[in-house]
Amino acid sequence: MKPKLLLILILGATYSVLAQTAKPDVQNLNEWQVVNRKVELIEDAGKKGIRLNEMIGDGLLILKGSKFSNGSIEFDVKGKNVLQQSFVGFAFHIKDDQTYDAIYFRPFNFMNADTARRWRAVQYIFHPSYTWEKLRTTYPGKYENKVNPVPDPEGWFHVKIVVDKNKVKAYINNSTKPSLEVEKISKSDNGQFGFWVGNNSAGSFANLVIVPSKE
Repeated sequence: MKPKLLLILILGATYSVLAQTAKPDVQNLNEWQVVNRKVELIEDAGKKGIRLNEMIGDGLLILKGSKFSNGSIEFDVKGKNVLQQSFVGFAFHIKDDQTYDAIYFRPFNFMNADTARRWRAVQYIFHPSYTWEKLRTTYPGKYENKVNPVPDPEGWFHVKIVVDKNKVKAYINNSTKPSLEVEKISKSDNGQFGFWVGNNSAGSFANLVIVPSKE
């Protein structure tokens, strides 16, 4: 076989793998890089997954060697209904453990009696430049929203994140209407991906499915 033809075949095989639906094994910890957290295997309500513990600062569990540009990300997640102690979500287009886009949820706001807090249940961020504080101050109400349908803040709920070039949508519990739809702030169009938890927050995750776009 000629070297040029071999190279084409290798590149074609690589592209084929990247273009296919992926279901990473969240319990195979050898495949994951842990950042500022401890991780444990769990089995809860019929779901086999992992739990990241509470620590000061944000935490990540990044799939080693992963690459994601556009497409959909689906997973199950569980936080808790404790004020300011449950920030759970997913980071994508990760460049390093400080630079990434993310969508996350505040379960303690899902059913909060304070109407203003209910409108702060799901959030987009771009770290390190655009934290939730900066976005809320500079663009009040633009990068966060309430969730619909409203899940049990103490239970598992299903998330679907769709990244389409400069747009990001977040759906909850198989709704056809996004709970959040925003323009990406970052100019990044690819990077690694992984689970995310916020300051002093733990989170449980399971059933990760990545479907890259076919373009």
